Amino acid sequence: MSLTNEHIKNRLAEKFGDVLTDFEESFGMMSFHAPKDLNLKVMQFLYDEEDLRFRFLSDLTAVHYPDRKGEELAVVYHLHNFVDNVRLRFKVFTDINDPKIFTATQIFATANWMERETYDFFGVDFVGHPNLVRILNVDEMDYFPMRKEFPLEDQSRVDKDDEMFGRGGSI
Repeated sequence: MSLTNEHIKNRLAEKFGDVLTDFEESFGMMSFHAPKDLNLKVMQFLYDEEDLRFRFLSDLTAVHYPDRKGEELAVVYHLHNFVDNVRLRFKVFTDINDPKIFTATQIFATANWMERETYDFFGVDFVGHPNLVRILNVDEMDYFPMRKEFPLEDQSRVDKDDEMFGRGGSI
């Protein structure tokens, strides 16, 4: 039997009911949202079940959604089943003022460095992580550079011409 997204969705619904939401499929990859306190249970279920076998964490990162009040940060997990060559993605959302998510290092050893990088750039506090310190930025940084809290351009510059960048002017 080939593993299908429909089968994965049905197995997740059997186990977790309707707490997993926003199921969608784009370019053949299934995505869904999970409550942040269930991130480890969902991962462990996907890892342990013999018909699912998602035993490789290929990516872990975050996204900042400044307009989603109370759930501004999303931690995104990409899991891969090598046997059936199936990938899936799920997100857990957290408040930017208290960005605590349980660490996945006990399930996936690769989560160690990925969680450190996500902490370094987004400020997500992975509870239970064995060594959650900055990995790429200097320790003295008191902000998280990948959050959308800073303007992309220096608005005080007078030497730039917006027409050259396709903004304003006669175009």
